[in-house]
Amino acid sequence: MKKLTKLLGAFALVLGMSFSASAAELVVAHDTNFKPFEFRDESGNYTGFDIELWQELAKRADIQYKFQPMDFNGIIPALQTKNIDAAIAGITITEERAAVVDFTKPYYNTGLMIAVRVEDADKVKTIEDLAGKIVATKTATSSAEYLRTTFTKAKEVKLFPNNDGLLFELMAKGVDAVFFDEQILKDLAKASNGAVTVVGPLYQGQSYGIAFPQGSDLTAKVNAALDSMEKDGSYKALYEKWFGSEAR
Repeated sequence: MKKLTKLLGAFALVLGMSFSASAAELVVAHDTNFKPFEFRDESGNYTGFDIELWQELAKRADIQYKFQPMDFNGIIPALQTKNIDAAIAGITITEERAAVVDFTKPYYNTGLMIAVRVEDADKVKTIEDLAGKIVATKTATSSAEYLRTTFTKAKEVKLFPNNDGLLFELMAKGVDAVFFDEQILKDLAKASNGAVTVVGPLYQGQSYGIAFPQGSDLTAKVNAALDSMEKDGSYKALYEKWFGSEAR
């Protein structure tokens, strides 16, 4: 009986340690359709600038985690309800978002641009040229907000849940232009085999941040890890690997 009691006690201890280890594994959301920041490679593995950046930050901050793919428009609500512990998904830092979640310091600076079919490039030089036209962008993004509040002259704004939908709709002539993040549009243009080009100036300079539920102690840890990457040059190397240029 004593042996059985000891065995049961040992089993309970191991089981408790297992639950404890599992509980310590954080859930980190990302958007799988945001190339070159996050996407699946030919082998089906997640990769991209955001993925590799988080992997290095987590290593330096001693964070145990697992990735959780999510639709972009569900990420902020999931952080608010604490169904996830962190998110790295090309999330633009805005006043509205910063009021409900915590952000790290900016890790990527960008802005919004316009993509059109090559044959229409001479007709669209600025966003004003999109007046009366059908424009596509991604759901729940800063570009969608810009088209809703700042530039309101479009005939129609079509919202899509993923980047591929933006490119397909533009090439199928379902929209006249796409208004979205600079680097994403450049990647879509590259994937179009010369059918799409990026035009105009950069609008609404913005920065991406890694997001956490309000009050999370991870924010300071990840900021410190990001500082260390910037100091030793590893951030610069990662940026140049994915974007072919130095960080702004």
